[in-house]
Amino acid sequence: MNIQQRSIKIGLFFLALLVLSGIFLCFNGHDAIALATKKKAGILTAEQVKVSFNSVGGNLAQEAVQEAQEVKKGDVLLVLDSTDVDLNIEKLQAQIGQLEAQIKSGNGSINVGFAKTDTEEIQTLRQVDQQEAAVNASVATYENAKLDYDRKVTLEKQGAIARSTLDAARMTIQVAAADVAQQRNLLAKLRGGAGSGDTLPTITNERRTLENQKNDVAALEQQKKYLEVQLKEAKIQKERLILRAPEDAKVLKILAKQGEMVSANTPVILLESKRDYYDIYISENQAANLQEGGTITGTTVATDKKVPGIIRLITKAPGFADLKNSREKGQSDLSSFQVRIYTEPQENLLTGMTIEVSDDQFTKR
Repeated sequence: MNIQQRSIKIGLFFLALLVLSGIFLCFNGHDAIALATKKKAGILTAEQVKVSFNSVGGNLAQEAVQEAQEVKKGDVLLVLDSTDVDLNIEKLQAQIGQLEAQIKSGNGSINVGFAKTDTEEIQTLRQVDQQEAAVNASVATYENAKLDYDRKVTLEKQGAIARSTLDAARMTIQVAAADVAQQRNLLAKLRGGAGSGDTLPTITNERRTLENQKNDVAALEQQKKYLEVQLKEAKIQKERLILRAPEDAKVLKILAKQGEMVSANTPVILLESKRDYYDIYISENQAANLQEGGTITGTTVATDKKVPGIIRLITKAPGFADLKNSREKGQSDLSSFQVRIYTEPQENLLTGMTIEVSDDQFTKR
């Protein structure tokens, strides 16, 4: 027997052995898929969280944590340089302070103006009253002078008085008439064209001017509100320069190093959350007895400890996990379903542990 024939026989022997082993496994249900359907087990896994700076970027100024460090919700993780934002905040605060001073000054001027106008109105009304009295007095003087003149005209006709006396009386009435006209002119000036009892036009115009100044102050107040909104945005932006832990977690990896430029919304740190889950694959008959939101209890393989959990997801598994009819005894194809189960934190339950679910957990409930 030559070497070639011997090699062929050895090859045929191993091929026959492989075929017989496959047939044995198929008929006895010990292939990998069959074992998977008998043992429903999954690896306990923690959700990972990629954290990034929200809508801001810049130079990474500080690394406040290290890899493998446990952090609490709100703890500072990374800090970006805030020089530009700080300067912008100072500028906005200065502008707001300047506007506040202008608004205060404008309101003060308006208040003083109204007080002054009120005083002027009172004084002017008093002067009007005094001038009306002066007009009445001058009119009375004129009327008396006219009566005296009329009497002296009669007496002069009778020859009782001299002509010069009548001339003096005529001069007196003329002076009294001129005084009445002068006093009435002064009263008209004080009233500014207003009639008796009307509002003085000069005072009204001054008040209208002061009301217009209120509009100017209102415009300054609107500018101040706009700057205050910008200041709030700048402070929010500064707060976003400090990256904080969104939840209790463990730092797995820091993706950006101090001194590097960081882009907005780009993951810079990887966290391992406290939300643990494991996946199992079951048949469609078993899946029919479960529902999302329901409870299920598994057992750790290492410590034989009961692990209650909540079914978060039941979904059709990928095609490779389906049970084929070639598996055993010509059984028709069966769809497999993926079940994701979230567990509650408990002592000595570590990520990476294998958790197995017994068949009694899939009975109808």
